[in-house]
Amino acid sequence: MTGPGAGFTPLTRLYNDYLRAARQPFHIAVERPDGAAVCHALICGTPERFDDDVYFVRQTVKALLWARGGYRVLLSGDGEVCRAVADIFSPVGERAFDAEFMAGIYGRPFSVERVARVPEPWDSPRDAGGHTDGCRVGFDAGGSDRKAVAVVDGKVVYSEEIPWAPKEQADPAWHRAGIVAGLRAAAAHLPRVDAVGVSTAGICVDGRVVRSALFERVPRDVYEPDIYLRAVRDTFGSVPCAVVNDGDVSALAGAALLGETDVLGIAMGTSLAAGYVDGKGRITGWLNELAFVPIDASPNAPVDPWSGDRGCGVSYLSQEAVCRLAGETGVEWDAALSPAEKLRAVQSLAERGDHRALAVFDTVGMYLAHALALYRELYPFRHVLLLGRVVSGVGGERILARCRAVLAREYPALAQSFSLHLPREDQRRTEQAAAAATLPP
Repeated sequence: MTGPGAGFTPLTRLYNDYLRAARQPFHIAVERPDGAAVCHALICGTPERFDDDVYFVRQTVKALLWARGGYRVLLSGDGEVCRAVADIFSPVGERAFDAEFMAGIYGRPFSVERVARVPEPWDSPRDAGGHTDGCRVGFDAGGSDRKAVAVVDGKVVYSEEIPWAPKEQADPAWHRAGIVAGLRAAAAHLPRVDAVGVSTAGICVDGRVVRSALFERVPRDVYEPDIYLRAVRDTFGSVPCAVVNDGDVSALAGAALLGETDVLGIAMGTSLAAGYVDGKGRITGWLNELAFVPIDASPNAPVDPWSGDRGCGVSYLSQEAVCRLAGETGVEWDAALSPAEKLRAVQSLAERGDHRALAVFDTVGMYLAHALALYRELYPFRHVLLLGRVVSGVGGERILARCRAVLAREYPALAQSFSLHLPREDQRRTEQAAAAATLPP
């Protein structure tokens, strides 16, 4: 492969090659504190392929942790492989970050244990969204912009998209001011406010944002996990309010737009957000942090500066990917431009037919196809909806076309098993905020 993206080694392709030579059963389970468990079966190799076994078990454990979430990993299989993987996720191991992060989310010590048999899978999905009655405000907080909408009985009567840079701000008052400004701007177009729904990057538990890259510079001693709940209460009083991860909201938006279930929503913006609506139209409570699930097995893959791992989805299906690939094609810009401004510059070039910019979005489409082949092992989706700033304009159309072509060529059975959707241009940018408005009953 030459051109932008050269060196990309799809993890799914290597995984499929590995399985063809594998012989020994190996089972993995990841548990959450509520007892929910996800299980995954692998077929490992022979003792001569020990390093391969450890690598693919490690990658599978990591994918399950970031897609589903959990504090306890149970392994059933070869003892040496189990011990090696436990060492990798130990406090001094290669993936200590993942272990510490999961322990922090769930408030339990993280562990990797060998067992004779993994438990049966069990889950606890819940109904969410779909409430359209009354006068509602929807707010969507991303890394490069914040969006707010006013909705009356399911119809959007006002929307705005305001650039901001929350990742650069350490003062919680700055964040709160931006949130309140968006809420008030939408409310100004309503006779009253009956409910508020918030879509936000980060991990949410009962309306509180446990961790989020949006607030990464805010010192922990002044960080406010309930920042959205407080902003809504201080602005509107005790109206119903729901705060949900933006990935789940993207999936709810997809389900509403398509009138379907089993929907994987993928929002490609400052980062990569994802969510899943199951066959009964429910969200799952899974982490869905696909930004940190590796899709590239190349030893030279980009390193995510936050998690410290290589080849993670955030480096391939986000604004970051477009900026990196544009540099590889020779696109030049003022170093003072923000990543969001660089993305707009590449999109403007694509609109004018610039071959370098078109090659960038073609490459992102190729990444997406291989990523979807991996994600299908984690989600039984029948529909995939693409949202976010990266899929705006001509670039989004190129991403969609290239993704479909790569799927048809390399994963023909998979390509026939689900539908890939790109909504109207206006919906690609503000539909998450509109879906957020339907969250509170």
